Amino acid sequence: MERRACSCFNLFFIAILFTLFGKLSKAADSNSFEDNFSKSCADNNFETSDDGSTWSLSLDKQAGCGFITKQRYRFGWFSMKLKLVGGDSAGVVTAYYMCTENAAGPERDELDSEFLGNRSGQPYLLQTNVYKNGTGGREMRHSLWFDPTEDFHSYSILWNNHQIVFFVDRVPIRVYKNANYTNNFFPNEKPMYLFSSIWNADDWATRGGLERTDWEKAPFVSSYKDFTADGCQWEDPFPACVSTTTDNWWDQYNAWHLSEGNKKDFAWVQRNLVIYDYCKDTERYPTLPEECWLSPWD
Repeated sequence: MERRACSCFNLFFIAILFTLFGKLSKAADSNSFEDNFSKSCADNNFETSDDGSTWSLSLDKQAGCGFITKQRYRFGWFSMKLKLVGGDSAGVVTAYYMCTENAAGPERDELDSEFLGNRSGQPYLLQTNVYKNGTGGREMRHSLWFDPTEDFHSYSILWNNHQIVFFVDRVPIRVYKNANYTNNFFPNEKPMYLFSSIWNADDWATRGGLERTDWEKAPFVSSYKDFTADGCQWEDPFPACVSTTTDNWWDQYNAWHLSEGNKKDFAWVQRNLVIYDYCKDTERYPTLPEECWLSPWD
């Protein structure tokens, strides 16, 4: 598929870039792993580059690996560059997500990005999902317009009280609007950590579990760099983490909607890259969830 020229670097996002480099939150003042994250694996499944700027998580038959931010946030812009497992990665999932709990608790809110491994020569799929109070079922799957194993690409989440937007290289691929006034399925009340992990999910991840992990290809390695968090840092007992103050660009009116350039990119993604959309799965949802009736263009 021929890649379309990206028009997302419009005036709105130029303004964002200036904001990101001029007004980052404390958690992004340093790209040191130790300053921002805690890891949840043995040392032999985690490596950093000599200069400390790149971090790698690995999966073998014994264990996977993960990390979590030391800080929680409520609303903002969150971005990381990833380079995914190359070669035969069937059954392997690299997850990059936000969650309210340091575990898969029954009342969690969650914003999911999961990269589903493949047999060599097959395309990577990116699955996104939204959870509210432990309930998900809002899956979408996209193909990508590049090979995510050859180089680093940025994966970002914009989160405010009006919408959640998933970006790949600043191209919006998914827009999830707030329909709280009808169905109360928009995660906007609880602060979230940012996580990443690599793990074995060969019972479902590749062709519904038909393709199993080939452990002779282990270790499987995903790499990370350039973490950015421009968001409201949560401080107990209760901070001023609201999305109505307009003190930050992600609070302001322009961040409540896609820009004109974003709309063009999003339309191209919708035409060419969507593999599955729960809002079009009428067999699964005879009555579609309320948010499916909201236009991502508004």
